[in-house]
Amino acid sequence: MPVTYAARHVLEDHISGFEATPNPHHLAILRSPVIFSVLVHAGHERDIEDALNNLEDVHVRVCGPGEWLLAGESVTADTLARQLADLGASRVSFLDQSDGRVVLSLGGPHVRGILAKCTALDLHSDAFEIGQSTNCQICHVAANLARTGQDTFEIVVMRSFAGFLFDEVCEMGKEFALTAGFA
Repeated sequence: MPVTYAARHVLEDHISGFEATPNPHHLAILRSPVIFSVLVHAGHERDIEDALNNLEDVHVRVCGPGEWLLAGESVTADTLARQLADLGASRVSFLDQSDGRVVLSLGGPHVRGILAKCTALDLHSDAFEIGQSTNCQICHVAANLARTGQDTFEIVVMRSFAGFLFDEVCEMGKEFALTAGFA
């Protein structure tokens, strides 16, 4: 007997009951981002980092020395895998993490106040510039945090922790009437 599965986002049930119209403080959930984990082999750090930064439609997120997350919405996983394979198997290793990670975009004039309740990072614009990213703890969950705009941050978290992190960030944002929805 054939079985048909319906693909559902892991936060589908968490998002029900939120307002349809976003407030100035809004938590947007990306529906189907493409996310790759990339590790560079010793001696190729500089040229691989330059090559990654030249990829189109991909955001490069620093995880540590010689380790990055690549996130994109308009590029396909196959296209990105081909581009990474072209860099050479002797120079770089990569893995598609798209099904195992969730991307949340948090924005608003007091976004740093919301995140200050969740993480111990200094998020002042002088210390955490646009385009900067780091692995950190957010609400006691390991995540990657990136500053993507003046008052916008993206959080990449493992799928299994996404519901907890979503609920906690929404709780921290109540003071600012934080709304949430799919991007």
